[in-house]
Amino acid sequence: MSRSGQSHILAIGGGSFRPSSRYSFIEASPLLRYGLDLTGQDRPKLGLVATALGDSSDWLLKMYGAFAGWDVELSHLTVFPMPNVADPRAWMLEQDMIYVSGGSVANLMALWRLHGLDEAFAEAWQAGVVLSGQSAGALCWHVGGNTDSFGPELQVWAEGMALLPYSCGVHYDSDPQRRELLQRSVADGELPGGYAADEGVGLHYVGTEFIQAVTVEPAGYAYKLEHDGASGVKEVRIEPRLLTP
Repeated sequence: MSRSGQSHILAIGGGSFRPSSRYSFIEASPLLRYGLDLTGQDRPKLGLVATALGDSSDWLLKMYGAFAGWDVELSHLTVFPMPNVADPRAWMLEQDMIYVSGGSVANLMALWRLHGLDEAFAEAWQAGVVLSGQSAGALCWHVGGNTDSFGPELQVWAEGMALLPYSCGVHYDSDPQRRELLQRSVADGELPGGYAADEGVGLHYVGTEFIQAVTVEPAGYAYKLEHDGASGVKEVRIEPRLLTP
């Protein structure tokens, strides 16, 4: 399989899919086209993972439908009631891009570690497979962020894979709890500095370096958060590149 020779992660704050006027369910947004373009393949192999939603067959079906008309080769990985492929590691390495859905990031990481999928994802990333995902599927690649995995009141969570040595904020403009808690947890040292994304915004990393933000929302932004050296946090707004429909 031809690879770009680089390790890409596209962490999406929200908006990977949107209501479809053409199909019965949803359609994939240009954020996912951007991710697929990073593979350098004319007909990329796209693996879908919905561990954070308990491998919901309904959501997997919707994701398959969302790519109707796209020139991609789709497959998926589940762990309930057992892995659906004989060798999950080999499946990952066969993909050009893997997309991880939102849901419970705490449950996702517990199951990935139980099945050794965290190590397999790290190997796939190092081999050049583009890793992507929204919400839980964005947080998991970082050190952590905040999550509603434990209830409606957000909690700080720092059990991510840490492929990216940063904190991550998702749904940054749509959930008023998230910005305040992420700023406080970085200021208190519970989480390292990092990056956050509004709805419709993706954070693109090459290796562990943040390269740029991209958006499908003209009013969407990304943000860099750093400890200010005292007892607070410095947040800098990042202007993303607007993707065409």
